[in-house]
Amino acid sequence: MSDTTELDTQVASAARKVRILGALSWDAEVEQAFLAHRRAGRRELPQPAPVAADASPDEALADAIGRCDPADPRQAFIARTAESYRQALAMLASAHTPGFQRHGLALYGGPRDPIGLDGPTLHAEAEHLLQAGEALDLPVPEATVPSQQARDQLQAAIDAHFDEPLPVELDPHLGSLAAAGSQRVRLRDGIAYAPVQLEQLLQHEALVHSATKRNGQASGLATLGLSSPRTTRDQEGIATLAEMVTDTLDLQRLRRIALRVRMVDHAMQGADFLQVFEALLEAGQPEREAFRSSMRVFRGGDVRGGIAFPKDVVYLAGLRRVHSFLMAALRAHRDELIPVLFAGRLTCGDAVAMAPLWAEGTLAAPTVVPPWARHVDRLAAYLVWAAFGQGVPAMPLKAFD
Repeated sequence: MSDTTELDTQVASAARKVRILGALSWDAEVEQAFLAHRRAGRRELPQPAPVAADASPDEALADAIGRCDPADPRQAFIARTAESYRQALAMLASAHTPGFQRHGLALYGGPRDPIGLDGPTLHAEAEHLLQAGEALDLPVPEATVPSQQARDQLQAAIDAHFDEPLPVELDPHLGSLAAAGSQRVRLRDGIAYAPVQLEQLLQHEALVHSATKRNGQASGLATLGLSSPRTTRDQEGIATLAEMVTDTLDLQRLRRIALRVRMVDHAMQGADFLQVFEALLEAGQPEREAFRSSMRVFRGGDVRGGIAFPKDVVYLAGLRRVHSFLMAALRAHRDELIPVLFAGRLTCGDAVAMAPLWAEGTLAAPTVVPPWARHVDRLAAYLVWAAFGQGVPAMPLKAFD
């Protein structure tokens, strides 16, 4: 039987060489050229450089999988993690071809996947959310906080929750509004933030993504500190639920999440980059934001349409999945599973399979757990109410006369 520590170290070392989003990112010059052409009246597709990825970690990952004992819960987790990274390498190796999308769907899911066992598709839910949001026609939160000030405000909020420093840094080339790791949180420089967005970033990026990575790194199992692709859906689901239960998820943010599902589906059905970009402009996104949102859909795919990167469906899919998991845990009187979700970068299934390892002290308990997850009675109130509300049809105002 192979030593667990040796396998853990081998997979963690190999996995750190697999840079998915780094390999798929577009140079800033691609955005500049596309927008310059558009302003000059030329409708031209962007021309990103071909994806180049290092396939060398695959051998070490495959070797570790072959030596893991599936009856050992730690080694089974290590094997699942290694297999996830191997699939990511296969996805990167098939960039710009149908295989890229096929591997992406296996890792992240797709817009036509059903919610739960027999529910509607993610695409159907996204369309419902978008239509309901448009009907409300509420104003967009005003972005009044410059990036420098936003960094300072977010830093102060983070410092109140973390004993060890977690610096906030500005990055002008960041494709998303923010990105979080165990050592830092990055904010996109050169833009303004709405106050509610800073509250979202605290809950989503710092108190979930940074916290789970730190907890995983301190657990005694290095692979629990990795952002393995197979955990993305559930981890983003936890982070999005965190926004919802802390009353920081505004309607504009919810619509943006739903719009991502619509645009992934649009591209997979054949829409090219220009069609997705223009649809985002029509939905109200500013020019640069629409470009970056479109880039998220087409990175690694085909800007002519038909091949997309489906990762952006995970926010809505994960939200539903984590909500269902928490309800199931509470019904089974397994509320100890809630803090386990923050013990590392894992899935809901991992939490169930590996819970005894934390209960018996084999793995170190998480030290950073957001306040909302520590108050089970309050969380339960929200979950129970929301679960019932999902099946209740909307009523017109006249029904309240």
